[in-house]
Amino acid sequence: MRNLDMNSDLFDPKTVMDSDFSRGLSAGEADFGFAFNDSNFSDRLLRIEIVGDPLENRPDSEVLDVTSWDVEPILICNQPDMDECVACQNPDEEADAMSEESPSGDEAGNSNDSSWSMDHSVVVRVKTLHISSPILAAKSPFFYKLFSNGMRESEQRHITLRINASEEVALMELLNFMYSNTLSVTTAPALLEVLMAADKFEVASCMRYCSRLLRNLPMTPKSALDYLELPSSVLIADAIQPLTDTAKRYLADRYKDINKSQEDLMDLRVAGVEAVLSSDDLQVASEDTVYDFMLKWARAQYPKLEERREVIGKNLARFIRFPYMTCRKLRKVLTCNDFDHEVASKFVMEALFFKAEAPHRQRIQASDESAIRFRRYVERAYKYRPVKVVEFELPRQQCVVYLDLKREECANLFPSGRVYSQAFHLGGQGFFLSAHCNMDQQTSSHCFGLFLGMQEKGSVTFAVDYEFAARSKPTEEFASKYKGNYTFTGGKAVGYRNLFGTNWTSFMGEDSLYFINGVLHLRAELTIKQ
Repeated sequence: MRNLDMNSDLFDPKTVMDSDFSRGLSAGEADFGFAFNDSNFSDRLLRIEIVGDPLENRPDSEVLDVTSWDVEPILICNQPDMDECVACQNPDEEADAMSEESPSGDEAGNSNDSSWSMDHSVVVRVKTLHISSPILAAKSPFFYKLFSNGMRESEQRHITLRINASEEVALMELLNFMYSNTLSVTTAPALLEVLMAADKFEVASCMRYCSRLLRNLPMTPKSALDYLELPSSVLIADAIQPLTDTAKRYLADRYKDINKSQEDLMDLRVAGVEAVLSSDDLQVASEDTVYDFMLKWARAQYPKLEERREVIGKNLARFIRFPYMTCRKLRKVLTCNDFDHEVASKFVMEALFFKAEAPHRQRIQASDESAIRFRRYVERAYKYRPVKVVEFELPRQQCVVYLDLKREECANLFPSGRVYSQAFHLGGQGFFLSAHCNMDQQTSSHCFGLFLGMQEKGSVTFAVDYEFAARSKPTEEFASKYKGNYTFTGGKAVGYRNLFGTNWTSFMGEDSLYFINGVLHLRAELTIKQ
């Protein structure tokens, strides 16, 4: 066989790729399948020593453990140079393609050379195949560094790798892919094994290929969790980002109604719960509901307090939108034993500062944060709209409530819809605001109405003075629209059917005085009546 120099332009990976491009192909598309394990197109021998591992005899139905790969490949380069190799000097005795060797008992048990690794694993068989260093180097930074770093290993013509038995099939598939750009395996467990091998040997094109095939397979909760629970070295690879994104979307969409899916959600592992909590499209009444579910799941999955605090603090709390929780619930966060006090205080303080900021300042603050931190400032599509509340004790018990509605939210009210705010409290009683699209009885036209309701039902009576106001152009200041007083009994509501004294078309028009940058700003002041 011709001696080939890795330092020549012929074996420069860049040269190989450039030649592919000149034919209209990228290195990732070129098909060198004809050269796989062919001595005529190879310049080195790869000896693969396979050691036994506990997974070797697992049943076919058992889930593959994709974390079984070592952190780094075990590379042994103490074989003689190919020019000195007996097999190369005697072509007639050259090993058959992909030949297998089974060490004798004495060799496996007593050898002190490369058949015995640092952890004294027994080599159960050996595979030898011809490889082309430029092809492998062009596809893999691992092999490129191995063949070109100028160290002793780069001068070896006979390279030895040691792997576990559970890695054998995946490695052979990977090596074949590096030549042919195809795989013979099609099942999710097998593709995951190849993906792990591709990550280990830095073959990004194979990782993308596996990711694409896995995305095209039917997704299940179990497979989605498998993709999200890949080792961290794989998860940070850009090549599989589309796969993990697809898995997150699948879980978030499947469990978006927390109340209806709660029984199934309780069985999810932490990666699945993270995917659900990170979604903007949860169908929930309020962020309080999301927080309550998170605590319920953590308490069920982690009975030990220290473990529960750790998983909440490191994994789950960052996905709760604390700025959109009610103040009453935020107070409970501060006293919740499931939270580390320092962690709880941090999240609550951030939420309170956010609530105190003007809307345009909130948007600037959110855009400057990291991706996950930004999510905490993104409002979900809550059933009950978040409000800001300012409470006063003196000289009289009073609260000022701010409710913002987007133009599209108002448009969706037509012709007879309504939207409710989160609850707020005054004098120990719970209240809420509701915006309606009503039919004005005098003009027989649709109009915008705002109402104030009390949550408690039964024989409770409560007298309040109230005032509704809204920002309007050109001053963009709040202007009073309606004042009144009312003695509430449980479950009753009071308000004004036509808050702006105009029909729906004028209220929603492009020249409307009440939408400022696409937002309707409402304010309600409640005072306990003397």
